[in-house]
Order: sequence, then structure tokens, then C-alpha cells
Amino acid sequence: MISYIFFSLVLSGAIFCAVRMATNDLKRRIIPDVYLFPFLFAGLLITTFFPWPITVADSVIGGSMGYCLGLVVGFIFEKIKKKQKYPPIGMGDIKLLGAGGIWLGTMGLAIAMVISCVLSGIWGYRNKQKYIPFAPFFLVGGFLSLIIIQFLI
Repeated sequence: MISYIFFSLVLSGAIFCAVRMATNDLKRRIIPDVYLFPFLFAGLLITTFFPWPITVADSVIGGSMGYCLGLVVGFIFEKIKKKQKYPPIGMGDIKLLGAGGIWLGTMGLAIAMVISCVLSGIWGYRNKQKYIPFAPFFLVGGFLSLIIIQFLI
């Protein structure tokens, strides 16, 4: 009984942090660490101590792969960019990929990346945006990825 209450509190805190990260990224183009690190820590707690569709080992590997993937993409875009006002990918996005890998594992991270890239590309093309906030689309892709992992795989 107490474990269900603790699980509900941790999960609701993580949802609150996710919503705040998405709204801050939409409004100010920044993902604050004050919401990102509790979101990451909640993912570690839930995947370690509660029944979750992702194993602890896959969670750690997914977090490492998400962070490394973000660093590689950021490094590539940094090398090919021309004089731009904003960097193509920020450190908040890279840390969010690492946190998403902890929540989703390797396969879930891949599914979430595909969904979020397609959604953000459509949104950017439709709104004629040059700079696209990635956090809202990644969080929607992560949620859809959890549904796909839980029910279809």
C-alpha cells in the first residue's frame, strides 16, 4: 500500500517536471535543470524499485546512449553550422535525451526519437519556424513510445 502511494507521488512529480520542461522550452527555449534533474532521478527510482516495462540494465544503457547520441548530434551540427544566433541543439536537449533513455530504455528511446523528430519537423515546417523547441515533442514521443512498448511489443 505504501509503495503504491510512493510510486504515485514519484510519477506525479515526474509528470509535473515534464510539463514544466515542455512549457519552458516552448516559451523561453531553455530546459531548466531544476525540472530536468528531478525528472531524471524519478526515472531512476521508478525503473529500479517499481515494476516498469524497462529493466534497470536497459535503463542505464538507454540513458548513456541517449546522452552520447545527443552529444554526437550536437557536435556534428556545431561543426557544420554557419553564423547562427542560437546553437542547433542545446545542452538541455542533450540532458533530456539522457533522461529519456533512463525512462524508455534503448528501444523506447529510438521509437521516441523517430516520433519526436517527425512531429517537430511537421510543426516547424507548418509554422515556418527556424528554431524548434524539442522538449515538448520528445516528451510526447516518449509517452507514445511507452504505450507502444507496453501494449504492442
